[in-house]
Amino acid sequence: MNPTAIARLQDLRVETGGRAIVDGVSLRLVPGKITALIGGSGSGKTTTGLALLHEYPPGAVVTGEVDVPDTLIGYVPQHPATVLNPARPVAALLQDIARTQVRHLPRRARRSAVRHRMLRALDRAQLPDGEALLHRYPHQLSGGQQQRVVLAQALLTGATTLIADEPTTGQDALTKQQITGQLASLARQGLAILLLSHDLEVVHALADDVHVMRAGRIVESGPPERLRLFPRHPWTRELLAAVDSAEPSDGVPALRDASTTGAATTGPGTRRSGPASPRTAQDPVLQVRALTARHGRSTVLHPTDLLLPPGCTAVVGRSGSGKTTLARCLAGLHRTYDGEVLLDGAALPRSLRDRTREQLAAVQYVFQDARSAFDEHRPVLDQVSRTAIRLRKVPEPEAPADAERILGSLGLAGDLVRRKPTELSGGELQRAALARALLARPRVLLCDEITSGLDTVARRNLRTLLADLLRTHPDLSLVLITHDRDTAALAARTAVLDNGRLVEQGPTEQLLADPRHPLTASLLRAAPDRGATPSAAPPDAGVAHGT
Repeated sequence: MNPTAIARLQDLRVETGGRAIVDGVSLRLVPGKITALIGGSGSGKTTTGLALLHEYPPGAVVTGEVDVPDTLIGYVPQHPATVLNPARPVAALLQDIARTQVRHLPRRARRSAVRHRMLRALDRAQLPDGEALLHRYPHQLSGGQQQRVVLAQALLTGATTLIADEPTTGQDALTKQQITGQLASLARQGLAILLLSHDLEVVHALADDVHVMRAGRIVESGPPERLRLFPRHPWTRELLAAVDSAEPSDGVPALRDASTTGAATTGPGTRRSGPASPRTAQDPVLQVRALTARHGRSTVLHPTDLLLPPGCTAVVGRSGSGKTTLARCLAGLHRTYDGEVLLDGAALPRSLRDRTREQLAAVQYVFQDARSAFDEHRPVLDQVSRTAIRLRKVPEPEAPADAERILGSLGLAGDLVRRKPTELSGGELQRAALARALLARPRVLLCDEITSGLDTVARRNLRTLLADLLRTHPDLSLVLITHDRDTAALAARTAVLDNGRLVEQGPTEQLLADPRHPLTASLLRAAPDRGATPSAAPPDAGVAHGT
Protein backbone atom coordinates (compact mmCIF):
# COMPACT_ATOMS: atom_id res chain seq x y z
CA MET A 1 0.00 0.00 0.00
CA ASN A 2 1.18 3.51 -0.70
CA PRO A 3 2.66 4.79 2.62
CA THR A 4 0.64 8.01 2.45
CA ALA A 5 -2.65 6.23 1.77
CA ILE A 6 -4.68 4.52 4.47
CA ALA A 7 -7.01 2.79 1.97
CA ARG A 8 -6.63 2.14 -1.74
CA LEU A 9 -8.56 0.75 -4.70
CA GLN A 10 -6.63 -0.26 -7.80
CA ASP A 11 -8.35 -1.20 -11.09
CA LEU A 12 -11.51 -2.30 -9.24
CA ARG A 13 -14.08 -4.00 -11.45
CA VAL A 14 -17.43 -5.22 -10.10
CA GLU A 15 -19.57 -7.16 -12.55
CA THR A 16 -23.12 -8.48 -12.08
CA GLY A 17 -25.19 -10.33 -14.66
CA GLY A 18 -22.52 -9.80 -17.28
CA ARG A 19 -22.58 -6.00 -16.82
CA ALA A 20 -19.81 -3.97 -15.16
CA ILE A 21 -21.27 -1.58 -12.57
CA VAL A 22 -17.76 -0.47 -11.55
CA ASP A 23 -15.11 -0.67 -14.24
CA GLY A 24 -11.40 -0.01 -13.62
CA VAL A 25 -11.73 2.41 -10.68
CA SER A 26 -8.57 3.45 -8.81
CA LEU A 27 -8.43 5.87 -5.89
CA ARG A 28 -6.50 6.53 -2.68
CA LEU A 29 -7.78 7.74 0.69
CA VAL A 30 -5.24 9.81 2.62
CA PRO A 31 -5.37 10.68 6.34
CA GLY A 32 -6.64 14.19 6.88
CA LYS A 33 -8.04 14.47 3.35
CA ILE A 34 -11.57 14.32 1.94
CA THR A 35 -11.92 12.51 -1.37
CA ALA A 36 -15.24 12.94 -3.19
CA LEU A 37 -17.00 10.76 -5.75
CA ILE A 38 -19.70 12.53 -7.76
CA GLY A 39 -21.88 11.40 -10.65
CA GLY A 40 -25.39 10.49 -11.66
CA SER A 41 -27.67 8.01 -9.94
CA GLY A 42 -26.48 4.50 -10.76
CA SER A 43 -22.98 5.62 -11.78
CA GLY A 44 -21.30 3.24 -9.31
CA LYS A 45 -20.42 5.58 -6.42
CA THR A 46 -21.98 3.51 -3.63
CA THR A 47 -20.67 0.21 -5.04
CA THR A 48 -17.19 1.74 -5.05
CA GLY A 49 -17.53 2.94 -1.47
CA LEU A 50 -18.87 -0.39 -0.22
CA ALA A 51 -15.91 -2.18 -1.81
CA LEU A 52 -13.77 -0.68 0.96
CA LEU A 53 -15.95 -2.70 3.37
CA HIS A 54 -15.64 -5.79 1.15
CA GLU A 55 -19.38 -5.58 0.55
CA TYR A 56 -20.61 -6.39 -2.98
CA PRO A 57 -23.93 -7.13 -4.72
CA PRO A 58 -25.00 -10.80 -4.56
CA GLY A 59 -23.25 -12.90 -7.20
CA ALA A 60 -20.82 -10.12 -8.14
CA VAL A 61 -17.54 -10.97 -9.88
CA VAL A 62 -14.82 -8.73 -8.42
CA THR A 63 -11.32 -8.13 -9.76
CA GLY A 64 -8.64 -5.60 -8.88
CA GLU A 65 -7.06 -4.70 -5.55
CA VAL A 66 -8.74 -3.46 -2.36
CA ASP A 67 -6.29 -2.48 0.40
CA VAL A 68 -7.86 -1.28 3.64
CA PRO A 69 -6.62 -0.70 7.22
CA ASP A 70 -7.08 -3.25 10.00
CA THR A 71 -9.03 -0.73 12.08
CA LEU A 72 -12.77 -0.07 11.80
CA ILE A 73 -14.09 1.77 8.77
CA GLY A 74 -17.04 4.03 9.49
CA TYR A 75 -19.98 3.95 7.09
CA VAL A 76 -22.98 6.28 7.06
CA PRO A 77 -25.43 5.07 4.35
CA GLN A 78 -27.65 7.23 2.17
CA HIS A 79 -30.82 5.49 3.38
CA PRO A 80 -30.35 5.12 7.14
CA ALA A 81 -33.64 3.27 7.70
CA THR A 82 -32.04 0.22 6.10
CA VAL A 83 -29.55 -0.12 8.98
CA LEU A 84 -31.76 0.94 11.90
CA ASN A 85 -33.72 -1.82 13.62
CA PRO A 86 -37.37 -0.67 13.46
CA ALA A 87 -38.25 -2.69 16.58
CA ARG A 88 -35.70 -0.95 18.83
CA PRO A 89 -35.73 2.63 20.15
CA VAL A 90 -32.76 4.93 19.65
CA ALA A 91 -31.46 4.24 23.17
CA ALA A 92 -31.18 0.51 22.47
CA LEU A 93 -29.44 1.17 19.15
CA LEU A 94 -26.76 3.22 20.89
CA GLN A 95 -26.42 1.21 24.10
CA ASP A 96 -25.02 -1.82 22.31
CA ILE A 97 -22.01 0.23 21.25
CA ALA A 98 -21.61 2.34 24.41
CA ARG A 99 -21.70 -0.63 26.79
CA THR A 100 -18.60 -2.13 25.22
CA GLN A 101 -16.68 1.03 26.15
CA VAL A 102 -17.47 1.19 29.89
CA ARG A 103 -16.62 -2.35 30.97
CA HIS A 104 -13.49 -1.09 32.69
CA LEU A 105 -15.58 1.06 35.05
CA PRO A 106 -17.07 -0.09 38.36
CA ARG A 107 -20.47 -1.68 37.78
CA ARG A 108 -22.31 1.09 39.64
CA ALA A 109 -20.84 3.74 37.37
CA ARG A 110 -21.55 2.05 34.04
CA ARG A 111 -25.19 3.06 33.52
CA SER A 112 -24.56 6.79 33.90
CA ALA A 113 -21.43 6.54 31.75
CA VAL A 114 -23.37 4.80 28.96
CA ARG A 115 -26.07 7.48 29.07
CA HIS A 116 -23.49 10.26 29.02
CA ARG A 117 -21.77 8.74 25.98
CA MET A 118 -25.08 8.30 24.11
CA LEU A 119 -26.21 11.87 24.74
CA ARG A 120 -22.80 13.25 23.78
CA ALA A 121 -22.84 11.28 20.53
CA LEU A 122 -26.35 12.54 19.67
CA ASP A 123 -25.29 16.11 20.40
CA ARG A 124 -22.17 15.78 18.24
CA ALA A 125 -24.36 14.39 15.44
CA GLN A 126 -26.43 17.60 15.57
CA LEU A 127 -29.30 16.03 17.56
CA PRO A 128 -29.31 18.24 20.67
CA ASP A 129 -32.73 17.05 21.92
CA GLY A 130 -31.22 13.70 22.80
CA GLU A 131 -33.28 12.97 25.90
CA ALA A 132 -36.51 12.97 23.91
CA LEU A 133 -35.04 11.11 20.93
CA LEU A 134 -33.72 8.23 23.03
CA HIS A 135 -37.26 6.94 23.52
CA ARG A 136 -38.35 7.15 19.88
CA TYR A 137 -38.29 4.40 17.29
CA PRO A 138 -36.78 4.93 13.82
CA HIS A 139 -40.19 5.34 12.16
CA GLN A 140 -40.87 8.25 14.53
CA LEU A 141 -37.86 10.18 13.20
CA SER A 142 -37.53 12.25 10.06
CA GLY A 143 -35.15 11.05 7.35
CA GLY A 144 -32.60 13.63 8.46
CA GLN A 145 -32.86 12.53 12.09
CA GLN A 146 -32.44 8.88 11.10
CA GLN A 147 -29.28 9.77 9.22
CA ARG A 148 -27.83 11.59 12.20
CA VAL A 149 -28.68 8.70 14.55
CA VAL A 150 -26.55 6.47 12.30
CA LEU A 151 -23.81 9.10 12.48
CA ALA A 152 -24.16 9.09 16.29
CA GLN A 153 -23.66 5.31 16.24
CA ALA A 154 -20.49 5.93 14.27
CA LEU A 155 -19.30 8.63 16.67
CA LEU A 156 -19.43 6.22 19.61
CA THR A 157 -16.33 4.31 18.48
CA GLY A 158 -13.06 5.13 16.74
CA ALA A 159 -11.97 4.73 13.13
CA THR A 160 -9.27 5.88 10.78
CA THR A 161 -11.53 5.98 7.71
CA LEU A 162 -15.10 7.19 7.15
CA ILE A 163 -17.35 6.57 4.15
CA ALA A 164 -20.10 9.20 4.06
CA ASP A 165 -22.75 8.27 1.46
CA GLU A 166 -24.89 11.36 0.75
CA PRO A 167 -24.54 12.68 4.34
CA THR A 168 -26.41 15.91 3.55
CA THR A 169 -29.32 14.27 1.69
CA GLY A 170 -32.64 15.40 3.15
CA GLN A 171 -30.96 17.93 5.47
CA ASP A 172 -31.92 21.55 5.91
CA ALA A 173 -29.43 24.33 5.17
CA LEU A 174 -28.47 24.82 8.82
CA THR A 175 -27.87 21.13 9.49
CA LYS A 176 -26.03 20.82 6.16
CA GLN A 177 -23.73 23.63 7.29
CA GLN A 178 -23.10 21.86 10.59
CA ILE A 179 -22.44 18.46 9.01
CA THR A 180 -20.08 20.08 6.53
CA GLY A 181 -18.16 21.67 9.38
CA GLN A 182 -18.19 18.42 11.31
CA LEU A 183 -16.73 16.38 8.45
CA ALA A 184 -14.07 19.04 7.91
CA SER A 185 -13.24 18.85 11.64
CA LEU A 186 -12.89 15.07 11.49
CA ALA A 187 -10.54 15.40 8.51
CA ARG A 188 -8.44 17.90 10.45
CA GLN A 189 -8.15 15.27 13.20
CA GLY A 190 -6.56 12.88 10.72
CA LEU A 191 -9.44 10.78 9.40
CA ALA A 192 -9.45 9.74 5.76
CA ILE A 193 -12.94 10.49 4.41
CA LEU A 194 -14.61 9.24 1.24
CA LEU A 195 -17.56 11.49 0.41
CA LEU A 196 -20.18 10.13 -2.00
CA SER A 197 -22.47 12.99 -2.91
CA HIS A 198 -24.82 14.59 -5.40
CA ASP A 199 -24.56 17.89 -3.52
CA LEU A 200 -21.96 19.77 -5.53
CA GLU A 201 -22.04 22.74 -3.17
CA VAL A 202 -20.98 20.49 -0.29
CA VAL A 203 -18.36 18.79 -2.44
CA HIS A 204 -16.90 22.15 -3.42
CA ALA A 205 -16.83 23.23 0.23
CA LEU A 206 -15.27 20.02 1.57
CA ALA A 207 -13.30 17.97 -0.92
CA ASP A 208 -9.56 18.03 -1.47
CA ASP A 209 -9.88 15.81 -4.55
CA VAL A 210 -12.92 15.02 -6.71
CA HIS A 211 -13.49 12.03 -9.01
CA VAL A 212 -16.37 12.22 -11.50
CA MET A 213 -18.06 8.86 -12.24
CA ARG A 214 -20.08 7.94 -15.30
CA ALA A 215 -21.37 4.41 -16.03
CA GLY A 216 -18.98 2.80 -13.55
CA ARG A 217 -15.84 4.64 -14.69
CA ILE A 218 -13.97 7.65 -13.39
CA VAL A 219 -14.05 10.06 -16.32
CA GLU A 220 -12.36 13.08 -14.73
CA SER A 221 -10.43 13.88 -11.55
CA GLY A 222 -8.96 16.95 -9.95
CA PRO A 223 -9.29 19.60 -7.24
CA PRO A 224 -12.86 20.93 -6.90
CA GLU A 225 -11.95 24.46 -7.96
CA ARG A 226 -10.31 23.25 -11.19
CA LEU A 227 -13.26 21.03 -12.05
CA ARG A 228 -15.69 23.87 -11.37
CA LEU A 229 -13.85 26.43 -13.46
CA PHE A 230 -12.38 24.22 -16.19
CA PRO A 231 -14.38 20.99 -16.56
CA ARG A 232 -13.02 18.82 -19.36
CA HIS A 233 -15.46 15.92 -19.68
CA PRO A 234 -18.94 16.56 -21.15
CA TRP A 235 -20.62 14.80 -18.19
CA THR A 236 -18.82 17.04 -15.69
CA ARG A 237 -19.98 20.08 -17.64
CA GLU A 238 -23.57 18.75 -17.67
CA LEU A 239 -23.58 18.18 -13.89
CA LEU A 240 -22.29 21.70 -13.26
CA ALA A 241 -24.67 23.25 -15.79
CA ALA A 242 -27.62 21.68 -13.97
CA VAL A 243 -26.56 23.53 -10.80
CA ASP A 244 -26.17 26.85 -12.60
CA SER A 245 -29.58 26.56 -14.28
CA ALA A 246 -31.53 25.42 -11.20
CA GLU A 247 -34.55 27.67 -11.36
CA PRO A 248 -38.31 27.16 -11.71
CA SER A 249 -39.85 26.71 -15.14
CA ASP A 250 -41.36 29.78 -16.75
CA GLY A 251 -44.65 27.92 -16.75
CA VAL A 252 -45.08 27.83 -12.97
CA PRO A 253 -48.49 29.31 -12.09
CA ALA A 254 -48.69 32.80 -10.71
CA LEU A 255 -48.89 33.29 -6.96
CA ARG A 256 -52.34 32.79 -5.50
CA ASP A 257 -54.03 32.36 -2.16
CA ALA A 258 -57.07 30.43 -1.07
CA SER A 259 -58.87 33.15 0.79
CA THR A 260 -56.75 36.26 1.35
CA THR A 261 -53.77 38.07 -0.06
CA GLY A 262 -51.99 37.58 3.25
CA ALA A 263 -50.98 34.55 5.25
CA ALA A 264 -53.14 32.93 7.88
CA THR A 265 -52.11 33.61 11.46
CA THR A 266 -51.01 30.41 13.12
CA GLY A 267 -48.75 30.81 16.08
CA PRO A 268 -46.09 33.29 17.14
CA GLY A 269 -44.04 34.90 14.44
CA THR A 270 -46.42 34.05 11.62
CA ARG A 271 -46.35 36.64 8.87
CA ARG A 272 -49.24 38.85 7.93
CA SER A 273 -48.48 40.15 4.50
CA GLY A 274 -51.42 42.48 4.11
CA PRO A 275 -55.08 43.08 4.78
CA ALA A 276 -57.65 40.46 3.91
CA SER A 277 -59.14 40.59 0.45
CA PRO A 278 -62.48 39.20 -0.71
CA ARG A 279 -62.66 35.40 -0.93
CA THR A 280 -61.67 34.08 -4.32
CA ALA A 281 -62.93 31.14 -6.29
CA GLN A 282 -59.85 29.18 -5.19
CA ASP A 283 -61.39 27.34 -2.23
CA PRO A 284 -58.94 25.17 -0.27
CA VAL A 285 -58.75 21.54 -1.27
CA LEU A 286 -57.44 20.56 2.15
CA GLN A 287 -57.80 22.45 5.40
CA VAL A 288 -55.92 21.82 8.64
CA ARG A 289 -57.50 23.05 11.87
CA ALA A 290 -55.63 23.20 15.19
CA LEU A 291 -53.69 20.04 14.40
CA THR A 292 -51.52 18.90 17.34
CA ALA A 293 -49.50 15.71 16.82
CA ARG A 294 -47.61 13.54 19.29
CA HIS A 295 -44.99 10.81 19.36
CA GLY A 296 -45.73 8.99 22.60
CA ARG A 297 -45.85 11.68 25.28
CA SER A 298 -43.90 14.22 23.24
CA THR A 299 -45.73 16.89 21.25
CA VAL A 300 -43.97 17.20 17.90
CA LEU A 301 -46.48 19.45 16.14
CA HIS A 302 -48.15 22.27 18.03
CA PRO A 303 -51.57 23.70 17.06
CA THR A 304 -51.34 24.32 13.33
CA ASP A 305 -53.84 25.87 10.92
CA LEU A 306 -53.14 25.60 7.22
CA LEU A 307 -55.05 26.03 3.97
CA LEU A 308 -53.92 24.08 0.91
CA PRO A 309 -55.48 25.57 -2.25
CA PRO A 310 -55.05 24.28 -5.80
CA GLY A 311 -51.50 24.91 -6.96
CA CYS A 312 -48.26 24.34 -5.12
CA THR A 313 -47.42 24.85 -1.44
CA ALA A 314 -43.94 24.25 0.00
CA VAL A 315 -43.40 23.22 3.62
CA VAL A 316 -39.86 23.92 4.81
CA GLY A 317 -38.07 23.69 8.14
CA ARG A 318 -35.18 22.02 9.88
CA SER A 319 -34.93 18.24 10.09
CA GLY A 320 -37.21 17.14 12.91
CA SER A 321 -39.31 20.31 12.80
CA GLY A 322 -42.52 18.35 12.16
CA LYS A 323 -42.79 18.56 8.36
CA THR A 324 -43.02 14.83 7.72
CA THR A 325 -45.29 14.31 10.74
CA LEU A 326 -47.66 16.94 9.33
CA ALA A 327 -47.69 15.23 5.93
CA ARG A 328 -48.23 11.80 7.50
CA CYS A 329 -51.21 13.16 9.45
CA LEU A 330 -52.73 14.47 6.22
CA ALA A 331 -52.20 11.10 4.53
CA GLY A 332 -53.61 9.05 7.42
CA LEU A 333 -50.24 7.50 8.24
CA HIS A 334 -49.96 9.15 11.68
CA ARG A 335 -53.15 9.09 13.72
CA THR A 336 -51.93 10.31 17.11
CA TYR A 337 -53.17 13.87 16.78
CA ASP A 338 -55.89 16.27 17.82
CA GLY A 339 -57.63 18.71 15.53
CA GLU A 340 -59.13 18.23 12.10
CA VAL A 341 -58.06 17.60 8.51
CA LEU A 342 -60.82 18.47 6.05
CA LEU A 343 -60.98 17.47 2.39
CA ASP A 344 -63.35 19.74 0.44
CA GLY A 345 -64.90 20.73 3.79
CA ALA A 346 -65.47 17.17 5.07
CA ALA A 347 -63.38 15.76 7.93
CA LEU A 348 -61.02 12.92 7.03
CA PRO A 349 -60.64 9.93 9.39
CA ARG A 350 -57.32 9.99 11.23
CA SER A 351 -56.22 6.54 10.06
CA LEU A 352 -56.00 5.53 6.41
CA ARG A 353 -57.56 2.21 7.48
CA ASP A 354 -60.78 4.08 8.21
CA ARG A 355 -60.78 6.08 4.97
CA THR A 356 -62.94 5.17 2.00
CA ARG A 357 -61.42 4.20 -1.34
CA GLU A 358 -62.27 7.67 -2.65
CA GLN A 359 -60.58 9.35 0.32
CA LEU A 360 -57.48 7.18 -0.09
CA ALA A 361 -57.25 8.11 -3.76
CA ALA A 362 -57.76 11.80 -3.01
CA VAL A 363 -54.68 12.19 -0.78
CA GLN A 364 -51.55 10.50 -2.13
CA TYR A 365 -48.04 10.40 -0.62
CA VAL A 366 -44.71 10.11 -2.49
CA PHE A 367 -41.93 9.13 -0.10
CA GLN A 368 -38.36 10.41 0.09
CA ASP A 369 -36.83 6.95 -0.34
CA ALA A 370 -38.57 5.69 -3.47
CA ARG A 371 -36.58 2.44 -3.51
CA SER A 372 -37.99 1.29 -0.18
CA ALA A 373 -41.53 1.99 -1.46
CA PHE A 374 -41.27 -0.73 -4.12
CA ASP A 375 -41.17 -4.52 -3.87
CA GLU A 376 -37.79 -5.39 -5.37
CA HIS A 377 -39.06 -8.71 -6.77
CA ARG A 378 -41.93 -7.42 -8.96
CA PRO A 379 -41.76 -5.37 -12.18
CA VAL A 380 -42.37 -1.66 -11.76
CA LEU A 381 -45.30 -1.65 -14.20
CA ASP A 382 -47.15 -4.30 -12.17
CA GLN A 383 -46.77 -2.31 -8.97
CA VAL A 384 -47.85 0.99 -10.52
CA SER A 385 -50.87 -0.71 -12.14
CA ARG A 386 -52.17 -1.86 -8.76
CA THR A 387 -53.11 1.73 -7.90
CA ALA A 388 -55.63 1.90 -10.76
CA ILE A 389 -57.05 -1.49 -9.81
CA ARG A 390 -57.36 -0.88 -6.06
CA LEU A 391 -58.32 2.80 -5.90
CA ARG A 392 -60.16 3.41 -9.16
CA LYS A 393 -61.56 -0.09 -9.83
CA VAL A 394 -60.00 -0.19 -13.29
CA PRO A 395 -60.42 -3.73 -14.70
CA GLU A 396 -57.19 -5.69 -14.25
CA PRO A 397 -56.59 -6.25 -18.00
CA GLU A 398 -56.88 -2.49 -18.67
CA ALA A 399 -54.71 -1.27 -15.78
CA PRO A 400 -51.25 -1.82 -17.36
CA ALA A 401 -52.13 0.33 -20.39
CA ASP A 402 -53.42 3.04 -18.05
CA ALA A 403 -50.19 2.85 -16.04
CA GLU A 404 -47.99 2.87 -19.15
CA ARG A 405 -49.62 6.08 -20.39
CA ILE A 406 -48.80 7.99 -17.23
CA LEU A 407 -45.33 6.42 -16.88
CA GLY A 408 -44.60 7.42 -20.47
CA SER A 409 -45.70 10.99 -19.76
CA LEU A 410 -43.04 11.08 -17.01
CA GLY A 411 -40.30 9.80 -19.30
CA LEU A 412 -40.48 6.11 -18.38
CA ALA A 413 -41.44 3.93 -21.31
CA GLY A 414 -40.83 0.67 -23.15
CA ASP A 415 -38.81 -2.08 -21.56
CA LEU A 416 -37.71 0.15 -18.68
CA VAL A 417 -41.05 -0.09 -16.82
CA ARG A 418 -41.05 -3.88 -17.13
CA ARG A 419 -37.83 -4.15 -15.18
CA LYS A 420 -37.57 -4.76 -11.45
CA PRO A 421 -36.89 -1.75 -9.17
CA THR A 422 -33.27 -2.81 -8.61
CA GLU A 423 -32.62 -2.22 -12.32
CA LEU A 424 -33.75 1.42 -12.23
CA SER A 425 -31.81 4.44 -11.02
CA GLY A 426 -32.96 6.52 -8.08
CA GLY A 427 -34.31 9.22 -10.37
CA GLU A 428 -36.22 6.70 -12.47
CA LEU A 429 -37.76 5.08 -9.39
CA GLN A 430 -38.77 8.48 -8.03
CA ARG A 431 -40.68 9.17 -11.25
CA ALA A 432 -42.29 5.72 -11.05
CA ALA A 433 -43.43 6.51 -7.50
CA LEU A 434 -44.85 9.80 -8.73
CA ALA A 435 -46.66 7.98 -11.56
CA ARG A 436 -48.16 5.51 -9.10
CA ALA A 437 -49.57 8.34 -6.99
CA LEU A 438 -50.88 10.26 -10.02
CA LEU A 439 -52.64 7.15 -11.29
CA ALA A 440 -55.03 7.51 -8.35
CA ARG A 441 -56.04 10.95 -9.75
CA PRO A 442 -55.52 12.64 -6.35
CA ARG A 443 -56.84 15.98 -5.18
CA VAL A 444 -53.78 16.37 -2.90
CA LEU A 445 -50.28 15.10 -3.73
CA LEU A 446 -47.78 15.09 -0.85
CA CYS A 447 -44.15 14.91 -2.03
CA ASP A 448 -41.68 14.36 0.83
CA GLU A 449 -38.14 15.38 -0.16
CA ILE A 450 -38.48 13.67 -3.54
CA THR A 451 -35.62 15.64 -5.11
CA SER A 452 -33.11 14.84 -2.35
CA GLY A 453 -30.59 12.13 -3.10
CA LEU A 454 -30.75 12.77 -6.86
CA ASP A 455 -27.89 14.06 -8.95
CA THR A 456 -28.13 17.64 -10.22
CA VAL A 457 -29.35 16.62 -13.68
CA ALA A 458 -32.08 14.29 -12.34
CA ARG A 459 -33.09 16.92 -9.77
CA ARG A 460 -33.45 19.59 -12.46
CA ASN A 461 -35.48 17.22 -14.63
CA LEU A 462 -37.80 16.32 -11.76
CA ARG A 463 -38.38 19.99 -10.93
CA THR A 464 -39.29 20.60 -14.57
CA LEU A 465 -41.65 17.64 -14.44
CA LEU A 466 -43.35 19.04 -11.31
CA ALA A 467 -43.76 22.43 -12.97
CA ASP A 468 -45.39 20.73 -15.98
CA LEU A 469 -47.64 18.81 -13.59
CA LEU A 470 -48.90 22.07 -12.12
CA ARG A 471 -49.76 23.37 -15.59
CA THR A 472 -51.59 20.22 -16.70
CA HIS A 473 -53.44 19.61 -13.39
CA PRO A 474 -54.76 23.05 -12.35
CA ASP A 475 -57.09 21.58 -9.70
CA LEU A 476 -54.33 19.61 -7.94
CA SER A 477 -52.96 20.75 -4.58
CA LEU A 478 -49.27 19.84 -4.68
CA VAL A 479 -47.45 19.93 -1.32
CA LEU A 480 -43.66 19.92 -1.48
CA ILE A 481 -41.85 19.06 1.73
CA THR A 482 -38.33 20.12 0.95
CA HIS A 483 -35.01 21.48 2.14
CA ASP A 484 -34.04 22.53 -1.37
CA ARG A 485 -34.42 26.23 -2.09
CA ASP A 486 -34.82 25.67 -5.84
CA THR A 487 -37.56 23.08 -5.31
CA ALA A 488 -39.35 25.36 -2.85
CA ALA A 489 -39.25 28.11 -5.50
CA LEU A 490 -41.72 26.07 -7.56
CA ALA A 491 -44.40 26.78 -4.96
CA ALA A 492 -46.82 29.70 -5.00
CA ARG A 493 -46.87 29.68 -1.20
CA THR A 494 -44.46 28.52 1.49
CA ALA A 495 -44.99 27.57 5.14
CA VAL A 496 -42.06 27.44 7.58
CA LEU A 497 -42.02 25.07 10.57
CA ASP A 498 -39.71 25.42 13.57
CA ASN A 499 -39.78 22.93 16.44
CA GLY A 500 -43.29 21.86 15.53
CA ARG A 501 -44.67 25.40 15.21
CA LEU A 502 -45.74 27.23 12.07
CA VAL A 503 -43.71 30.44 12.37
CA GLU A 504 -44.12 32.04 8.96
CA GLN A 505 -46.07 31.58 5.74
CA GLY A 506 -46.84 33.62 2.69
CA PRO A 507 -46.11 34.02 -1.04
CA THR A 508 -42.88 32.18 -1.86
CA GLU A 509 -41.28 35.04 -3.79
CA GLN A 510 -41.84 37.32 -0.81
CA LEU A 511 -40.32 34.87 1.67
CA LEU A 512 -37.31 34.25 -0.58
CA ALA A 513 -36.71 37.97 -1.07
CA ASP A 514 -37.67 39.28 2.38
CA PRO A 515 -37.97 36.61 5.10
CA ARG A 516 -39.22 38.00 8.41
CA HIS A 517 -38.43 35.05 10.69
CA PRO A 518 -34.70 34.35 11.39
CA LEU A 519 -35.12 30.65 10.63
CA THR A 520 -36.53 31.38 7.17
CA ALA A 521 -33.48 33.44 6.30
CA SER A 522 -31.15 30.72 7.62
CA LEU A 523 -32.89 27.92 5.73
CA LEU A 524 -32.73 29.78 2.44
CA ARG A 525 -29.15 30.95 2.68
CA ALA A 526 -26.40 29.94 0.28
CA ALA A 527 -23.94 27.06 0.13
CA PRO A 528 -22.14 25.59 3.16
CA ASP A 529 -18.71 26.76 4.20
CA ARG A 530 -15.94 24.31 5.00
CA GLY A 531 -14.76 26.55 7.79
CA ALA A 532 -18.06 26.29 9.67
CA THR A 533 -17.64 24.96 13.19
CA PRO A 534 -20.12 22.24 14.19
CA SER A 535 -21.88 22.97 17.43
CA ALA A 536 -20.96 20.95 20.50
CA ALA A 537 -18.36 18.87 18.65
CA PRO A 538 -15.48 18.17 21.05
CA PRO A 539 -11.95 18.07 19.68
CA ASP A 540 -11.52 14.32 20.29
CA ALA A 541 -14.24 13.25 17.88
CA GLY A 542 -13.80 9.80 16.38
CA VAL A 543 -16.05 7.94 13.98
CA ALA A 544 -16.85 4.32 13.25
CA HIS A 545 -19.79 2.18 12.30
CA GLY A 546 -19.68 -1.48 11.47
CA THR A 547 -21.59 -2.76 8.49
